[in-house]
Amino acid sequence: MVNVFSILTPLLHVLMSLAGVRRQTVEIEPGTAMNFWVPNETIKTNKDHSQKKQKLNKPVVVLVHGFAVDGILTWFFQVLALTGKYAVYVPDLLFFGGSVTTSAERSSAFQAECLAKGLRKLGVERCTLVGFSLGGMVGFKMAKFYPDLVESMVVSGSVVEFTQSVSDALLKNIGFSRWSDYLMPDSAEGVKVLLSIASHKLPWLPDFFFRDFLQVMFSNRKERAELLEALVISDKDSTIPKYTQRIHLLWGENDKIFNLEVAHNLKERLGRETTLQYIEKAGHLSPLERPCMYNRHLKKILASLMADGEQ
Repeated sequence: MVNVFSILTPLLHVLMSLAGVRRQTVEIEPGTAMNFWVPNETIKTNKDHSQKKQKLNKPVVVLVHGFAVDGILTWFFQVLALTGKYAVYVPDLLFFGGSVTTSAERSSAFQAECLAKGLRKLGVERCTLVGFSLGGMVGFKMAKFYPDLVESMVVSGSVVEFTQSVSDALLKNIGFSRWSDYLMPDSAEGVKVLLSIASHKLPWLPDFFFRDFLQVMFSNRKERAELLEALVISDKDSTIPKYTQRIHLLWGENDKIFNLEVAHNLKERLGRETTLQYIEKAGHLSPLERPCMYNRHLKKILASLMADGEQ
């Protein structure tokens, strides 16, 4: 029987091409390569068939995915909604979507370093970063270390630092002892539990959907498990930098993983300039679960950021 994702993935790639983005692999350093979806118009083919980068007049928005799936599967609704007005870049973090490294480094800081290098190689000088879950943690590192690159941020379902106390509390809330047990299931039933917890209300899906998801979405298990371990740090090592960027928090009101208490604590720690908006009837997977509402909020936030930047 054909895996449904073997059909869905090429279809999404065609839709992305029609929306004006194409996939490109960028060598970050020897042994490390990242896949990016980049605006078609950034690449111009010369008469000799060589390529050169073109600068865009559109503001740059970088969409950084979470842990379960790669960039396009996370953000395809947002890509379709944003490419008319913005230059949209969608990276695949290391060990997702074909992005790989031979380095033993697994920290979010290393992911941020590679992402920043990749964007610069693609000609990106300034951007608004939209980070979801793991992508938010990587985004916060980028904003800290590369303030000249990250102009502003929109963050959904994430934290600045994933401390041991926060990790323990969240695991207790969802009924697991380890993040790898939850985020890297080894059965179709485990996939169903994963998506049920991550959603406000998981719609009915046939059993083959969960089996097919399991077959194709959990590659690089060893490296991803190491990544999860590296994300959790001791409480005494946790600090919240003073960010120079404008930061907006866009949250699923019914997020069972990073709940609203986490969102309010994050807003308080980031300071009074940080805003927090909720999306009703949405869980952790708000960009996928309620894409129209998520996009409506995101467009308004981006418009306000661009207006402030022009002043």
